[in-house]
Amino acid sequence: MTPQRIVSLVPSQTELLFDLGLDREIIGVTKFCMYPVDKVRDKTVVGGTKTLHLDRIRALRPDLIIANKEENTRDQIEELQRHYPVHITDVTTLPDALTMIQDVGQCVGKAPQANDMAQQIERSFSLLPTPAAPTLSVAYFIWRKPYMVAAGDTFIDAMLTAAGFRNAFAGQTRYPEVSPDELQRTRPDLIFLSSEPYPFAEKHVAEWRAVCPFARVRVVDGEVFSWYGSRLLRAADYFRNLHNELATT
Repeated sequence: MTPQRIVSLVPSQTELLFDLGLDREIIGVTKFCMYPVDKVRDKTVVGGTKTLHLDRIRALRPDLIIANKEENTRDQIEELQRHYPVHITDVTTLPDALTMIQDVGQCVGKAPQANDMAQQIERSFSLLPTPAAPTLSVAYFIWRKPYMVAAGDTFIDAMLTAAGFRNAFAGQTRYPEVSPDELQRTRPDLIFLSSEPYPFAEKHVAEWRAVCPFARVRVVDGEVFSWYGSRLLRAADYFRNLHNELATT
């Protein structure tokens, strides 16, 4: 039976569900589910991705919950699984994301739309230039004080590779803290300051230029690099424009 009462616990997947045309079926979202702005504001907020209010979810009587292995906490998801159907996604690579889109589409009765979306995303990435050996290394910062970067075994790392960059911290895993001294030793060509989860802005650029005067520093759209749902429809064009900008500055 096609679900009629869906609770989404992941911002990028909430956006995906809306883009698949499930405006009425979505009844609950997290406080971090921001898009589409005009639609999420009418839905019940069930807490943060890692701080769910299970009582609010119970009150909604969902017939499907969409969760994610990294975004949500294991104990809360296991509790929800005792009472409701829970679809748990696990995304680390672009192929993972395309499979997730198709699987979610199958779960919610939107398989044709999801398959079309996945094919469109795959086609857009296939048109990006793919250098045999990316020359520009990137330190991709997700947090400030402590300084934290996206390293290997992350979706951001996969997006950097897909975009034609080389992750300066690919030899480490997940989201390590790095010191200014370590950053200087690594000598990245580029420093990307992600707009999320920490809200980096132009005012922070000088701080990194002081630490690494040899690197070019850019604030980048963190949602494009880390959201693995329908936001990927915009990613290839964003990466192409980013390369063009870097080539002219």
